[in-house]
Amino acid sequence: MDYVNLLVDVSGRIATITFNRPKSLNALNPATVMELKGALEEVSAREDVGAVLLTGAGEKAFIAGADLSEMKGFTPMQALDFALLGQGVLSFIERMPQAVIAVVNGFALGGGCEVAMACDLIFAADTAKFGQPEVTLGIIPGYGGTQRLPRIVGRNLAKELVLGGEMITAQRAHEIGLVNRVLPAAELMAAALETAGRILSRGPAAVRAAKMAMNRGLDLDLSNACALEASLFSAVFSTADRTEGIAAFLEKRKPTFTGR
Repeated sequence: MDYVNLLVDVSGRIATITFNRPKSLNALNPATVMELKGALEEVSAREDVGAVLLTGAGEKAFIAGADLSEMKGFTPMQALDFALLGQGVLSFIERMPQAVIAVVNGFALGGGCEVAMACDLIFAADTAKFGQPEVTLGIIPGYGGTQRLPRIVGRNLAKELVLGGEMITAQRAHEIGLVNRVLPAAELMAAALETAGRILSRGPAAVRAAKMAMNRGLDLDLSNACALEASLFSAVFSTADRTEGIAAFLEKRKPTFTGR
């Protein structure tokens, strides 16, 4: 598939999807979100892709928010369609079998912050900035920001960020648990690739099941969440990877996983 607003590269079982609208600081418009939907569906279905990185073109922005030049003319129904489109794409990121890492190289504001929060891990450059500034425009987050942020950092911190609309540094984002790692910009991609490689060395079926258990379990009470975990725990015992992984451990060798 050809993309206008994205760059998609697959190398070493890692797909890198780059938001490529640097003149608009990689702002999201409907066309870009539709391309992202297609790119994610494509790489998700590829057997030669075991991990996905999302990042932004240029040195200034991961995604600086929505493209206001297009959004300013939205009717309420167009706004609803745009919100539901984005929410669907971000939910798909959470459901993907592969681990997805947001490599935040600059501004991650509004929709950019929301995209990052849907990923499994967030690595940020020390110059990156995060925020949900929608209230400064007289609107509210529409891609799940009012829901994912409280689940990640807690209700009161999320309210401070959403109701105040202020940006925070990558260091502050790390302090409150929004970001996994903060690194110098020059080391950011290498660190993300290293982590992706480590995940790729694990059992693919186990990674998929563990991701599902954590993402789905957070919306359940503890008893039902543990029941979900138990069902997934038992399911991976049907895989060849389970046999290989335990045998390799007992034989003191590295496992050769096949994802089967």
